[in-house]
Amino acid sequence: MSARFDGKVVLITGGGGVIAVSTAQAFADQGATVVLAGRTPAKLAEAAGRIRPTGGGEVDRVTVDVTDSGQVAAMVDEVVRRHGGLHVAFNNAGVFGTGAPVADLDPDAWTAVLEVNLTGVFLTMKHEIRHMRAHGGGVIVNMASNIGAHVRRPGMAAYAASKAAVSALTRTAARDHIGDGIRINAVSPGASDTPMSYRPGETRADRDARIASAVPAGRVSDPAEVAAAVLWLASDDSRFVVGHDLVVDGGATS
Repeated sequence: MSARFDGKVVLITGGGGVIAVSTAQAFADQGATVVLAGRTPAKLAEAAGRIRPTGGGEVDRVTVDVTDSGQVAAMVDEVVRRHGGLHVAFNNAGVFGTGAPVADLDPDAWTAVLEVNLTGVFLTMKHEIRHMRAHGGGVIVNMASNIGAHVRRPGMAAYAASKAAVSALTRTAARDHIGDGIRINAVSPGASDTPMSYRPGETRADRDARIASAVPAGRVSDPAEVAAAVLWLASDDSRFVVGHDLVVDGGATS
């Protein structure tokens, strides 16, 4: 396999999740040193233990709360201290939160989703850009969603608003910092084969039947398909792609 990321240091937030593990595996298979970041050390350790690089890459982990600016700054500094730089960041941390119609949505539930999904992306970008701008540039991919800028669902106001804002923030940051040699884009998956794709009480068969009726491709994505989109956006193959929100949803929003 081509080592497109040989010698690169890649930071992935939300590092305990299924898509994070799949993306870390793909980066490591192509030569990268990958650092998984998240709030729960045990979950990060379990996630890192599932990754078996085949391309000479390695996997590390660091604990962080992405809603805390001081912790995020320290995370970036620690990655650089351990590995000598930061070349690619995949800002993947996110939560669904509690679903409810707007009139019934608790303000604290709203704030909790916005803090992780939007403020967390802002803070991670801010401190990643701080380093990249001073060291010759880099690439950032933000995790948005097809729910938000592309489609809305009842009872998902906080999640949709946060992810639509990530899409807008990505485009703004991309314009702000392309002159600094930093290329910034977003990826917007639809339902993928992760725990977040299930509604309460659903079996796999229930979930698959629901998705088959709603998605032209007839299935959820494999997390590796989302990872492939992230790697493309992070690679030189997309070097002229700036401020783009790449939808990966099997045609659900086509």
